[in-house]
Amino acid sequence: MTDSTDLGPEDRKIVTLARSVRARNGVPEGAAVRDETGRTYAAGTVALESLKLSALQTAVAMAVASGATSLEAAAVVSGSVTASDADLAAVRDLGGAGTPVLLAAPDGTLRSSVTAG
Repeated sequence: MTDSTDLGPEDRKIVTLARSVRARNGVPEGAAVRDETGRTYAAGTVALESLKLSALQTAVAMAVASGATSLEAAAVVSGSVTASDADLAAVRDLGGAGTPVLLAAPDGTLRSSVTAG
């Protein structure tokens, strides 16, 4: 595991945003993405009867709905140690295969960094 202070300030910010959403909303996952202009979008898991989205899928959808055309990075705070294929596909669709996805524990400790590809 890597302390989140080892990250640059912009990556640390999206991990903190993701962690905050998870805690504030009491959801299993929190996520945040940073678009090509540096804007950030943070979201939690959506679990409605008619709509189920992971936190990362929701954050990507928020970015797209706000006019983002690419992503610089994404972060997920979860009890899970890996990102799902669907999450990576959502990031890849908007940001490309090389977009970094930071995976952090609920306490904000960075578990790993993978690419969306």
